[in-house]
Amino acid sequence: MLEVYIDGASAGNPGPSGIGIFIKGEGHLIKLNEAIGMTSNHIAEFSALVRGLEEAKKLKTNFVWLHSDSKIVVSSVDKRYVKNEEFKPFLEQALQLIDEFELFFIKWIPDKENKAADALAREAILKN
Repeated sequence: MLEVYIDGASAGNPGPSGIGIFIKGEGHLIKLNEAIGMTSNHIAEFSALVRGLEEAKKLKTNFVWLHSDSKIVVSSVDKRYVKNEEFKPFLEQALQLIDEFELFFIKWIPDKENKAADALAREAILKN
């Protein structure tokens, strides 16, 4: 099982943004961060979701347990639906990736349990 922790951060809303991804399990310990330009915090969170899933897919795992402190991301994946048109392309891409895994779970966690991904996302803002 891979545990994937994701976070998006923006310095302003919108503002310079970044994503952080922390993956552990199956012999892996991966830390990624990327600057994603000027965007909103929610777009950053959805971007982190997609990138986290892409990275998990590269590791050829069948079982992913994804953790996020974004209630809108977790709720959207659980319901497989989001009202906001701006988020739909991200959700559609995420669901395509999710459907390729044998087992997938997503869980909302409080900020204090997502410190590794949060630190990576904040670091990425500085790369803009």
